[in-house]
Amino acid sequence: MRVAALQTLGFRNLAPSRLELGAEITLLWGANGAGKTNLLEGICLALSGRSSRTRNEREAIAFGEPLTRIEAQVTDGEESHSFLWSLDRSGERRHLVDGSQATADHLELRPSMAIFLPDRLALVKGPPGLRRAHLDRLCASLWPARAEARRRYGRALAQRNALLGRVRSGAASVGSLAAWDRELAVVGLELIASRRDAVDLLAPGFAEAADELCLPGGASLGYLPRSAAADVDQMVTELQERRDTDLARGYTSHGPHLDELAITMAGRPLRRYGSQGEQRAAVLALLFAERRVLLETGRNPPLMLLDDVMSELDARRRERLAMRLAEGGQAVLTATEPDHLPGDRVEVEVRSGVIAPSGEARGESARLAA
Repeated sequence: MRVAALQTLGFRNLAPSRLELGAEITLLWGANGAGKTNLLEGICLALSGRSSRTRNEREAIAFGEPLTRIEAQVTDGEESHSFLWSLDRSGERRHLVDGSQATADHLELRPSMAIFLPDRLALVKGPPGLRRAHLDRLCASLWPARAEARRRYGRALAQRNALLGRVRSGAASVGSLAAWDRELAVVGLELIASRRDAVDLLAPGFAEAADELCLPGGASLGYLPRSAAADVDQMVTELQERRDTDLARGYTSHGPHLDELAITMAGRPLRRYGSQGEQRAAVLALLFAERRVLLETGRNPPLMLLDDVMSELDARRRERLAMRLAEGGQAVLTATEPDHLPGDRVEVEVRSGVIAPSGEARGESARLAA
């Protein structure tokens, strides 16, 4: 499954264009401000209906244009699907798949995405909830049958929290919490097991990728569950022991909704002690570790959208990154110079918002006519 082409109209600084993407690696290169990152954002908007850069999507409408429209063609063998996103200045927004309103059922028709932007480091330095959600999405990709556990846990947690409020107000008895304690424990242990399994798979590849990408010195991943329970009864006991605290606070203060994915170097959390460059490298290493795990387990690898990953890497590390990209799957990268990425790829030059047709391989970079 891959994105074959992208068409844009009225989108940021890009002229109305059609970009054809390589089946494996596509390099978008050009000067800073040319519009390379906008193309990555366009792919994300068309496939997911959400921007990778801003919450104010009206910023995407080009100056002087009434609307913006982006369409991506996704192919999977002989099948082809169209993903279209549009927004006009009145705020009317559409996200269509093959002409119909996009729904959760359409997710299986598009590749998942792994997105790296230099200024978005929340995965490392942001709150634990972002890392939990990221880990849970990987679990769903690795084991689709386990994907429901996170939703079930969320529903059970919401019900228990609501019941805590009713108990505090006198509208329900304390004993009514018992059923939701057990439900939370049953599903919570399923969630913990999936996360632990995923981190066990990820950790070796993360350490290897981190060493290759400017994080030598013992970078590691670790899963830190809040609960130490080995079975349902033990977790129920943990919840009961904290019941008075939960009633005083009005919410559940214990469980896997508070777990942490620890990203460390030399035993120190990169969230607190890492430089911005180290945090960037950690995000990139995590994405590559996930990609390798998905490839090794026979799952569909994500479409990698990588913005300016080469600028802080020396020649040796660029070669290592290119080798990882060549392991399989589709990737779209940006760089200021075409020789920043060694190895075979399709090259597309972007100049002042105009894109050229893609070449077929390295050395066949399509250049713009004046």
